[in-house]
Formats: sequence, structure tokens, C-alpha cells
Amino acid sequence: MIRKAVFPAAGFGTRFLPATKASPKEMLPLVDMPLIQHGVEEAKMAGIRGMIIVTGRGKNVIEDHFDVAFELEMLLERKGNSDLLEMVRKVNKGVDFFYVRQNLPLGLGHAVLRSKDLVGDESFAVVLSDDVIDAKVPVLKQMIDACARYHADVALAIQRVPDEMVSKYGIIKGEEIGPGTYKVSDMVEKPSLEKAPSNLAIIGRYILPPSIFPVLAATRPGAAGEIQLTDAIRSLIENKRVIGYEFEGTRYDAGTKLGFQMANIAFAMKDPELASGLRAFLQKEKFT
Repeated sequence: MIRKAVFPAAGFGTRFLPATKASPKEMLPLVDMPLIQHGVEEAKMAGIRGMIIVTGRGKNVIEDHFDVAFELEMLLERKGNSDLLEMVRKVNKGVDFFYVRQNLPLGLGHAVLRSKDLVGDESFAVVLSDDVIDAKVPVLKQMIDACARYHADVALAIQRVPDEMVSKYGIIKGEEIGPGTYKVSDMVEKPSLEKAPSNLAIIGRYILPPSIFPVLAATRPGAAGEIQLTDAIRSLIENKRVIGYEFEGTRYDAGTKLGFQMANIAFAMKDPELASGLRAFLQKEKFT
């Protein structure tokens, strides 16, 4: 059973400047919900109750978002806005939030390492809120079930990507052991197409054992002088069963401007209050 999820959220979000100069990228809204809350809701629906957020300078607004807003709740209650009141209370209902700072920009591996004392000696999930995945069954739940089914210690969410995108991802080498499930024998961080072992890219969801922490602590900085999580996971392959799992669902790369806009349109079209008006607008302006 996975009880805790780690959310790295200390980056500067430079792709979205100037919007992220004062507001964290993780708080950019998809319709009316911040990016990071989409990840938290996914973890919550997968049965996870401990949310560990790795923050940095200027990220206090994330803590405020997941805190109780007494004045706002009192105002909504006094006005009889029960629907909005329930929406506000749902943000932190049934889960606990913990925070730790990543004071130096040393990469994803370092961000995960910063969560060591809060995770403790148990397996845990890692969620990158840039990757928004719309799925009937939460992707983390799919991965937890796959770990149990294939007796895996590590699970990586994977997705086939076009050849021109291979160099932007960590890529796995593996043998298919079940429908959409691969026993991973190697992985390469952002390889050229010629050196890539496949086109199966690692997407921002991981199930990891606590043994990842001493490996991360000993991992030397790789690309861009950062501690790469992929390098540490690669070191576990010899002694741990690592699987790659092709999840069911639609993934949006909300870490890019195009992907973020695509996600906003897709989620707006699923909202009964917005869908018809948005569709009419797109047709009128000849966007479709």
C-alpha cells in the first residue's frame, strides 16, 4: 500500500515567464483548479493520504492554497454558497500536507532526496504536476495495481512518443511481460534518436522504494549538473524489479505553453457550464 506521494515544486517555471515571476507554475489554473491540485486529487483517488510537497523560494502560496481558509469559509457559509464552500473545503479534505524546502536547484533527483525524512522507510509515489493525465482510473492507482500484479519494486509510467520527441525524455529498454507492461533492463536520459533503446518515454509518475534514497545521495550530478532521478533508478535495476507501465488515459504536457493551452481547452470542454459556449466560440472564430 502506498501512503505518501512526493510533489517536486521548487522549480522556477521559466517557460511561463513573466506569469511565473510572482506566481508559481504549479498554481497556474486548468480552468479553475491549479496544476498541482490535479496531481493531489489523482493521488487522493488512488488512496494516498500523505502529500509531501518539495517547495522553494516564493512558493508559500502553495501552502496557503492547501491550508484552511477560515475567513473565506465563514464568508461563503454566511452567504449560503454551499457549493462553493464544499469546493473550497474539498481542497484539503481527508489528506495531510507536509512541506520541505529544496534550497538549491539541483534537479529532480535532489528534490526527491529532500523528502527522505518525511517519507521514512516505506515505498512512495512521485507526481510531477506538469504532467496532467485525464484517466477514468487514476494513473497512480493503475501503477499500484501493476506493482502488485507483477511483484515490482519500482514502477514507471511510460508512453510512446514520436521520434522527434525521444531526446526530450528518459527512455526505457525493456521486455514486454504483460499488456503494456515492460520489465525494464536499462534506461537513458534524453538520448539522441540513434542511441535511444526504444520510443517508450518515462512520464511524470513513479512508484519508488525507500532504497532509492541512499542511491540518490551517492548519485553524481549528470546532465546540466543536476542529480537525475533516472540515473538513480537505473542503479536499482540489478537488485530490484523495475517495470514500465503504459497507462490508460490522456496525458497533457502542461509544462509547455502549447500543452498547457491544450489541457485547458480539453478540461473546459468536459465542464457542462463551459462546453457549449466554448464550442460555439471556437466555431464562430473558425478555430475548428
